[in-house]
Amino acid sequence: MNLERNLTMSHRELNRLEVVGRVIERRLSQWKAAEQLNLTVRQVQRLCRNLRQHGPAGLVSRKRGRPSNRRTPAAVREHIVELVRSRYADFGPTLACEKLVELHGVKVSIETVRTWMIETGLWIPRARRSGLPHQPRDRRSCLGELVQIDGCEHAWFESRGPKCALLVYVDDATSRLMELRFVESESAFNYFASTKTYLRRYGKPVAFYSDKSSIFRVTGQRPAPNRASITQFGRALAELNIDILCANSPQAKGRVERAHQTLQDRLVKELRLREIATPEAGNRYLPTFMKAYNERFAREPLNPHDAHRAVRDDEDLDRIFTWQEERRLTKNLAVTYKRVTYLVDPGIETLSLRGQKCRVLEHDDGRVEILSGDLRLPYRVFCDRTQRVPPAAVIEKKRLGAVLRHIREQQRERDKSPRPSRPLSLREKRLIRLAERQTAALGRTAVLGRAPSPDTSTLEKTRHF
Repeated sequence: MNLERNLTMSHRELNRLEVVGRVIERRLSQWKAAEQLNLTVRQVQRLCRNLRQHGPAGLVSRKRGRPSNRRTPAAVREHIVELVRSRYADFGPTLACEKLVELHGVKVSIETVRTWMIETGLWIPRARRSGLPHQPRDRRSCLGELVQIDGCEHAWFESRGPKCALLVYVDDATSRLMELRFVESESAFNYFASTKTYLRRYGKPVAFYSDKSSIFRVTGQRPAPNRASITQFGRALAELNIDILCANSPQAKGRVERAHQTLQDRLVKELRLREIATPEAGNRYLPTFMKAYNERFAREPLNPHDAHRAVRDDEDLDRIFTWQEERRLTKNLAVTYKRVTYLVDPGIETLSLRGQKCRVLEHDDGRVEILSGDLRLPYRVFCDRTQRVPPAAVIEKKRLGAVLRHIREQQRERDKSPRPSRPLSLREKRLIRLAERQTAALGRTAVLGRAPSPDTSTLEKTRHF
């Protein structure tokens, strides 16, 4: 018994054993031991008596191994467990506890119910649950039936060049790399440029498969009433009769995710061997890399049919892949877009459009077009209040690096330019005028042969201006 209780001593009890043993050996006084153990002197005396009579086991708590006096009786526990098993077997502990109180008048804590349900196998803790398996999905049967798109930000040029993103287009049926492009960041205009190149090379696929980024999907559970229910990229694909699908998890678009891993290994090394250090030089090399990659990793589709459709003559890709927003012409033929006011030239065709809606098209190079239907409206810039990065702007995570680089460039340009002088306040102007009058008075008195003492306090104040 003594040996068993000694083996189960806690850290606090072992500390007491050492201190009380020193007291018994007369190497430590009782009141100093009481201070070290945060006990009273009488408690130290009782501990010394127990240690002498029972040895180290006398310092072990006698409550150890005994049931708690507040433990729920076994009959009550069996009754509650039987209720949960018969009526609330698929309930969680919290809901089951609420129903026990509401319908049966049984008041037990949620954690007690949880412990009993775990012991009886009615509830599996989250830590013990195995994740849902992501079983592989069958490939599409035709080339161009589903094209997975995604961007990967990585140090593609290692320390030789800037960190940038790589836009990757992978065909689901063949695992072929359809389009690669180095870009500064994942943005709508960069996806516009890559998709235009893809469509001109292969045609229109049935659908694109992407993640749930704000470029492809309107974020937020409840979009604002005046906000479009479709993104600019989705609007462009809708005009071309191409569907856009968003994956619910990275595993769902595993083709392009696995392609990222291969590219981060092979492409980085190929760029290193060719001493390519800029995105522009990398984009010139990418077609050669894509050809070698597809010869190595691509596979034949189950169906030889090519699901791509040709781009129609009436589908102007340069116009479709622009940032388009709807505005209303005022009575003065004015349109405001991104803090810039444009005045439409009055004419026979434009005067009849006052008060009607028009479309403002912004190209990737910054050019702006104003259309009413298919009619292009001539205009001139009236007022420009733009600021490239407004204060406290909300920036997406994927564009943060590019925005910070642009901010640093602007800051370097502003540091080079001379700083404008601070405008003087009325008080400073008044002190300067007073000092000028006193200086003029000193000059006149010097001519007359008198030199009165100037107001030194005023001169001291004006020295700082």
